[in-house]
Amino acid sequence: MTDTIAVQSPAPAAPAPRMGASAWGRIAICFAIAVPAVVFRLTGFAPNPVVDLLVFGAAVVAASFLLAWAAEAAQKDIAGALAIAILALIAVLPEYAVDLYYAFRSGSDPAYEQFAAANMTGSNRLLLGFGWPLVVVISLLVARRFVRVGTLPASATRVLELERSSRVDIGFLALLAVIAFLIPAMGSIPMWFGFVLLAAFVLYLWRASKTADDDGEDEELVGMAGNLASMPQRARRWTIVALFVAAAAVILSSAEPFADALVQSGGALGIDSYFLVQWLAPLATEAPEFIVAALFALRGMGGAAIGTLIASKVNQWSLLVGSLPIAHVLGGGTTGGLPLDGRQVEEFMLTASQTVLGVAIIIALRFHRWSAIALVALFAVQFVVTDTSGRWVLSIVHLVVALVVLWINRRDVMPTITAPFRRPSSPAVR
Repeated sequence: MTDTIAVQSPAPAAPAPRMGASAWGRIAICFAIAVPAVVFRLTGFAPNPVVDLLVFGAAVVAASFLLAWAAEAAQKDIAGALAIAILALIAVLPEYAVDLYYAFRSGSDPAYEQFAAANMTGSNRLLLGFGWPLVVVISLLVARRFVRVGTLPASATRVLELERSSRVDIGFLALLAVIAFLIPAMGSIPMWFGFVLLAAFVLYLWRASKTADDDGEDEELVGMAGNLASMPQRARRWTIVALFVAAAAVILSSAEPFADALVQSGGALGIDSYFLVQWLAPLATEAPEFIVAALFALRGMGGAAIGTLIASKVNQWSLLVGSLPIAHVLGGGTTGGLPLDGRQVEEFMLTASQTVLGVAIIIALRFHRWSAIALVALFAVQFVVTDTSGRWVLSIVHLVVALVVLWINRRDVMPTITAPFRRPSSPAVR
């Protein structure tokens, strides 16, 4: 009997990670980093904007790691559409807490209107211009090991194949990117437009849940998420809930002083406050997401890694942008929505055009090495070209290159655009 079972059983899997002292130590380090921010907040101690920036910024980053680990590990216990809805909201909490504070504050202080859009456009372009290429480069480097042993073809070191289920996400991102051009055309984000984007987010969650259910595969948990998932069920659930509550409390309490410190530190450091809001805040809030995606890529799961970053882009263009005018109005702004000045119009145009280029590159479910290099190069150019004409020229370059790539991949355009509206079992979607 024993021998029969041994023959029929699959090959033994690698030992599951355990919640050892090193894992608990990482959690303890994150809490230790967040403690000064909690003390500052409770006591009202605020020595100067630069110190506040460091203290509250470090707390947001530390809490973001706790949130990312807990959100991933929660997939062990929450299934289906509920998991997707909850995890989508949790994963974006750090970024949204900062951005929505700027939008809310702009309702009573017009000087903050520019910062709401600045944080969103910066995080959006950082995700595509740096995050996507990073994952692709890591995946292609990792693929070399498998090519050497003959388990992958040589082409695997030049192009990353995306998962077929990603076509739904790419389809939503394509539609949202086209709709996004209405924002610079209108010169504002009206309330009605915000509700349209929120409806698109709900539709995306519903469609993604159908795709996830049909796939029927559990995503492999890596790193700290794997450590948490290896705990006994009761201990795991209590630990995840505790991490959620603690991390959310730190982020929500630190968002306001961190956001204000970013604005006030500009003068003290001799740096444009707009620049700090647009790039430093997203670096802090996006870091855990980049690290998690990089871990997937390092383990040979490049398709899943880039898929998570594509989903983040969809969330930003729907849930985040749609929430900005609502937060502005709740903060005392006009019922018309969030107004944009000339600089913000240019920033949205540049961000939307970059998104169209990103969609064009991945629309055939293949991410080439040279495409990743081109994205990084174009992303770097914007830090050199900082005037109005430069941003418009760069936007046009994005669109021209995107049209060329879309023409090359023209057979994939219609299947991608219609993917969000097709039945999950349709071959065009799968």
